Amino acid sequence: MTPAAGRTPAAAGPGALARHQAVRPAAPTRHRLHVVRPGALTTVQDAGRPGLAHLGVGRAGALDAPAARLANRLVGNPPDAAVLETTLTGCAVRPDRPVVAVVGGAGCRVTVDGRPVAWGAPVRVPAGAVLDAGPAGTGLRSYLAFAGGLVPDPVLGSRSTDLLSGLGPAPLSEGDEVPLGETVPGAPLPAAGPAPWPGAPAELVLPVHPGPRDDWFTEAALRTLLTAAYRVSPHSNRIGLRTEGPALERSRTEELPSEGMVLGAIQVPPDGRPVVFLNDHPTTGGYPVIGAVPERALAAAAQAVPGTRLRFVRA
Repeated sequence: MTPAAGRTPAAAGPGALARHQAVRPAAPTRHRLHVVRPGALTTVQDAGRPGLAHLGVGRAGALDAPAARLANRLVGNPPDAAVLETTLTGCAVRPDRPVVAVVGGAGCRVTVDGRPVAWGAPVRVPAGAVLDAGPAGTGLRSYLAFAGGLVPDPVLGSRSTDLLSGLGPAPLSEGDEVPLGETVPGAPLPAAGPAPWPGAPAELVLPVHPGPRDDWFTEAALRTLLTAAYRVSPHSNRIGLRTEGPALERSRTEELPSEGMVLGAIQVPPDGRPVVFLNDHPTTGGYPVIGAVPERALAAAAQAVPGTRLRFVRA
């Protein structure tokens, strides 16, 4: 992705490992998406960088992985092709070649040059037309998939943006250009059929496997975690889903040496409110982890808007 003039991509947050890369297309690529409206936060995401935590490199990748895979399937891409992930306010882009696209994930109004088109199904976008995915009406994150995929240069095997480490393309800004992959000229629209897009959760229920540091908390704290009503905090992001609700009391107050963190870990910072680590989480941490949420349950967390009711239950 080519940044707008005068802007240097930077790492997002303290302790970042590297700066975002100014990613340009590989030599054979000639076509691009031009960013007309970047929205609050729009990033390039694919299946991420699993298996590199021992090097201090997080996973990244689409938070709602099933939605990203389904969007890719509907435009005829491999399931791990790179897509755009928007947050709450959507985005608008203009391809410089005709392209088949799908907007899925969070429900939103979709237009091509101002004309309403289908959400959650393949549509043809002419060269130079503006595809606009509007603000989320339900859910939080929309996914824009394009036939041929998005092809900024991969970093450590992935084209995903990692907001914590700064790896991958920078979040989109107005005027940026994102390389588009090639497709077969004149290919028919993929057969869509009914697509099983899940709805946004009215209540988020996350199963919990206790440990490895549940013994650092009182028995009352464990009961509270598994019985109390929480809400999704507006301070949540791609790094972690923060919560509002009762604090969890620790039985041990000494410092914990930093140890490895995994996707879905429920870390408890000094304020006592649990934080569920999502795809851009740090690979190590010094606050105790009271439990972990299985990966299969985290897609719903990606679509839980601030204020959504949240319950933790024993897995």
